[in-house]
Amino acid sequence: MGLLKKINNRIRKYLLSQVITPEEFVQLAREKEIEQYRMRMVLGDGSKLYDNARVFNLQGQREQIVAGQNTHIRGDLLVFAYGGRIQIGDNCYVGDGSRIWSGEDVRIGNNVLIAHNVNIIDSNSHEMNYLERAEGFLGLMRDGYPKEKGSILTAPVVIGDYAWISFGSIILRGVTIGKGGVVAAGSVVTKDVPPFAVVAGNPAVVVKQMEIQ
Repeated sequence: MGLLKKINNRIRKYLLSQVITPEEFVQLAREKEIEQYRMRMVLGDGSKLYDNARVFNLQGQREQIVAGQNTHIRGDLLVFAYGGRIQIGDNCYVGDGSRIWSGEDVRIGNNVLIAHNVNIIDSNSHEMNYLERAEGFLGLMRDGYPKEKGSILTAPVVIGDYAWISFGSIILRGVTIGKGGVVAAGSVVTKDVPPFAVVAGNPAVVVKQMEIQ
């Protein structure tokens, strides 16, 4: 009995040594999830998707979501099934909780900083007609994201090099933010931002024009 007990104890210790902790299991699952997200986009050298990043490519073609070199992404990237493309340049940052959604085209230049909880979307998301909107929602719940745009309105969003989008801001369809433009925290941008201008408010207006160095 003594020998059998020793053998059983050794077997139990071996088995316990092979069991990962709950924390390790969660980390492994997250690493696998991030790897799946990486396969849904083109990610340049030195760029990184962090643990809180998510990528939803409803078209399935990796080239519809592209990030350049040394770009760090903590937020969500999404292109709709009916259309959309996201292009992010080099040396950019997309903060935690930020969402970039595209039904047409979102182009972000180089050295752009996007803080946390920013929303950038190039569509109005839903139909304007109330009956179409109600039917569209039911279709979304029943069949998933539509493959036809229908009457949803889209227009490209362009963010120039060296722009800074501060936390909690909203960039709506059709907006161009010029080179070096700054969007103050909590702003709702509905019109173009001139190069090297600071905008603030809802709707955002120019509050300062910076000197170009």
